[in-house]
Amino acid sequence: MPVDERAARVRFRRALTLMAFTLVVPGSAQLLAGNRAIGKLALRIWLFSLGTLLAVAVWSWFDKGLALTLAFSPTVMLVIRLYLIVGALGWAALFVDAWRIGQPLSLRLPHRRAVVGVNGVLCFSVAGTMLFGAHLAAAQRDWLTMFADGDLGSAHNGRYNILLIGGDSGNDRWGLRTDSMTIASVDATTGRTVMIGLPRNMQNFPFREGSVMAKQFPKGFNCDGCYLNGVSTWVGDHTDLFKGSENPGIDATVSAIEGITDLDINYWVMVNMRGFERLVNAFGGVTLNVRSRIPVGGLGKDVTGYIEPGRRKLNGHDALWYARAREGSDDYSRMARQKCVFSALVSQVSPAKALTNFQEIAKASSAMIQTDIPGGALSDFVQLALRARTQKISSVSLVPPRINTADPDIDLVQQMIRSAIDRAEGDPKAAKKGKTPAQGEQPKGGTGGSGGSGDDKAEQPAQQPDTVTGGSLGSRNQGYQANETDDVAAAC
Repeated sequence: MPVDERAARVRFRRALTLMAFTLVVPGSAQLLAGNRAIGKLALRIWLFSLGTLLAVAVWSWFDKGLALTLAFSPTVMLVIRLYLIVGALGWAALFVDAWRIGQPLSLRLPHRRAVVGVNGVLCFSVAGTMLFGAHLAAAQRDWLTMFADGDLGSAHNGRYNILLIGGDSGNDRWGLRTDSMTIASVDATTGRTVMIGLPRNMQNFPFREGSVMAKQFPKGFNCDGCYLNGVSTWVGDHTDLFKGSENPGIDATVSAIEGITDLDINYWVMVNMRGFERLVNAFGGVTLNVRSRIPVGGLGKDVTGYIEPGRRKLNGHDALWYARAREGSDDYSRMARQKCVFSALVSQVSPAKALTNFQEIAKASSAMIQTDIPGGALSDFVQLALRARTQKISSVSLVPPRINTADPDIDLVQQMIRSAIDRAEGDPKAAKKGKTPAQGEQPKGGTGGSGGSGDDKAEQPAQQPDTVTGGSLGSRNQGYQANETDDVAAAC
């Protein structure tokens, strides 16, 4: 081999080696053949970054709370974003400098082109990856800023009671009427959860003592056509009574639910049911046991298809209709199906899946959720959710056949809730008392009317005792098991 050709190949290999060293240890090319001061600085930053990452990983292995605290801190996300942006620019500059140190003009044309190509691929791959990481950190921080300032408040009797409100709305619009209302009562230590379902068509209920609504309705919400899901609508016409309130409709609804249940609500979460579809897709779908054919699309002629029976993994669109279908069904079946969806999401969504898709989850959450949960409480609630994944979820719903929704027995309502919570906390006396109603048992005053809006008669069909219209076991006449059980997953 001619001497010139051999020398050219040596220079080519040297140039590639310098770029490879820059990829593995930034600054090493400068230490070997360039500006040693820049090389030392880059190497120190690299070693510091690796050391910090390793220390956080080890600490997080033994203390899961640290990782959650960091992941849910807007300040940490901002620092990570800026660090990744600066790091991407600095690393790209080191690649360019390594290419310069390799003396590309001394190479033959084919080698020169190869070095330029390799350097470009490495430079854009590394910088692009870091910039994408910075984008994810920015998305996480934007999501975190939707939460109110503050830290986790005190639990009530050892539990956090979080009101989950489903808003029945059109595209990108919040509905004035609440489509569903469920309290997630979570044990502050174990995460053991009891879901308390409130029917939207409940009438003649009291408000929390001392509240604005209690003063307006001292004998309960007994006006003509007044239902629980219409509280916020009534308030919309009387906002002058709630001066200083940012969410008067929700504040009034909370006072109603506290009056009904005798529970103190810590926080509320308003979920746009349309955005729920996107969130389920972000989680990769949810597997549900479809016990009977579920219509999709609306009522009557608006039905466009069906979700067929069987154990199926549903995408966001089908999961939404599984939870909301009204044709050939009733409100209480919908409540049972919604509990099945909630239980399935809690048990099936893994931390790994959430981390993989957290950008899409953050976007979906921002579009679908309004809440007064403070940002400082997020890591604590995530830890509780991780504990809840390993435990049964209980439920109690204030629906027929035990409760007459047109004239509810509030003492019975509150006794049912106390018993369900006591059983969840392991009270043996409550476990003995806590039996679901006998088949066909009817509440005082009948089964409790229809649904609370002009078309509710169409969604409350007459049913035979053995008819099943929900994802849950049971029927309207017998009661859907997911509405009152110590293990929702088993009832679904």
